[in-house]
Amino acid sequence: MKSKKGYVSFVLHAHLPFIHHPESDDYLEESWLYEAISETYIPLLTNFQKLVDEGVNFRITMSMTPPLLSMLDNKLLQRKYIKYLKKLIELSGKEIKRTAGDERLNQLSKYYYDRYSNDLHLFKDVYNCNLIEAFKHFQDIGVLEIITCGATHGYFPILYVNEKTVKAQIAVGVQTYERYFGRKPRGIWLPECGYVPEADKYLKEFGIDYIITESHGILYADPTPVYGTFAPIVSPGGVIAFGRDMESSRQVWSSINGYPGDFNYREFYRDIGYDADYDYIKPYIAHNGVRVHTGIKYHRITGKTEFKDYYNIQWAKDSAEKQAGHFLDCRTAQIENLSQYMDTPPIILCPYDAELYGHWWYEGPYWLYILFKKIYYDDCNFELITPSEFIDKYPNMQVSSPCRSSWGANGYSEVWLNPSNDYVHRHLHVAGDRMCELAYLFPDAKGLKKKALNQCARELLLAQSSDWLFIITNGTMVDYAKKRIKDHIGRFTKLYYQIKNDEIDEEFLKDISKKDCVFPDIDYRIYA
Repeated sequence: MKSKKGYVSFVLHAHLPFIHHPESDDYLEESWLYEAISETYIPLLTNFQKLVDEGVNFRITMSMTPPLLSMLDNKLLQRKYIKYLKKLIELSGKEIKRTAGDERLNQLSKYYYDRYSNDLHLFKDVYNCNLIEAFKHFQDIGVLEIITCGATHGYFPILYVNEKTVKAQIAVGVQTYERYFGRKPRGIWLPECGYVPEADKYLKEFGIDYIITESHGILYADPTPVYGTFAPIVSPGGVIAFGRDMESSRQVWSSINGYPGDFNYREFYRDIGYDADYDYIKPYIAHNGVRVHTGIKYHRITGKTEFKDYYNIQWAKDSAEKQAGHFLDCRTAQIENLSQYMDTPPIILCPYDAELYGHWWYEGPYWLYILFKKIYYDDCNFELITPSEFIDKYPNMQVSSPCRSSWGANGYSEVWLNPSNDYVHRHLHVAGDRMCELAYLFPDAKGLKKKALNQCARELLLAQSSDWLFIITNGTMVDYAKKRIKDHIGRFTKLYYQIKNDEIDEEFLKDISKKDCVFPDIDYRIYA
């Protein structure tokens, strides 16, 4: 056996914005959660279980953000997910009949029928509709470390204009984590990897040991870290920072030379929602008749061509296995090289959006499963580790101040602050200041006033979600994102004046509390 010269740490960021519309079934955006459950969360859980059953000792870290936890715990959304699956099972049943004359297509429609039927069985009968408990189980047995995030993924490098708003994001993030996992989180995935030194004191106050940052947050730290991103640093405020490894990220992320672009993999953009006859597919697309993705996709990437060949499951698996071997060889060579120059073993941090695995890159969860098996069985010079385990093993690290930074285009705040969305920040800052004012004016509210103040805090946090700014920049579901900002700021402002004038409209409060039912334990005094 080769001696272990270093470590690799996988960190998956599982996050979706809080989307909950009890008032209507017409919101397409609710399906983001259902797609993520079927394509990412259930496949990850299934592969973790397979590894455990096969006696493979592995380690992986995941952030599960408070909005995601709140949605996974929501009874209405659980029922809607079951309805979503039943519709897909019905559609794939029709597809089996429709494709009877084409053997390759018919095999694929049977595959989808089985897959969605299995999702329904797992979700209802195995997990009891409780995916949080399923992930918690893997944390409890020691193979998964779950970390937290800001309450609603609020972007610290802009919010810190009023530091109390950053403090609240951290406090509610930690509180939500404790509620679901019965322990304190040691790590936090900074929303959008946005680092500002002003947040350190609040991270420490709420017991956070370490953060995940973008590569240049470490590379441009002061003084320059001796080992670059291959060892964590500790800020003067006592927060440990792990930086993303660029080489391993590129191999997985890059749309040009990354693994997900392999021609054998499933083509994300070809879907029967667009391809099938309109009258036939109409019951399974958007309520207003707009064609959308259904999740049933029959084609593989094939190449840079309009003419896509049919998807072949075995070929896709062969590619994933080959690429898992390639990734293993690259990390082995990287660690072999680094370990000659370092006096502690190098750690290669591989952070990704969890939804890359399964949703965007359909074969991603299988690739992880094969990779973890290879690391365990093959003669390689590293092992998998969580950031917490690494800190406990190697507590000595260089003191250095990480640089203000984020991920996203060009690595600073451009995605969340640009001419397309800059008008939003003025409203977020005013609402943040007003929330602090309310907390100061009413230090021990009771009854209805207390309910209204807590709801104000929820509305502010929901408005601060960095997702809305990201969506506006990307030009995807812009109207929805703008509507959400307007709704939350509008609800907040209306409540603000009602509280100050002592004229709280109970019906209005009841209505928005039902829609925006996030963070049941919130205490508005966090802003005091």
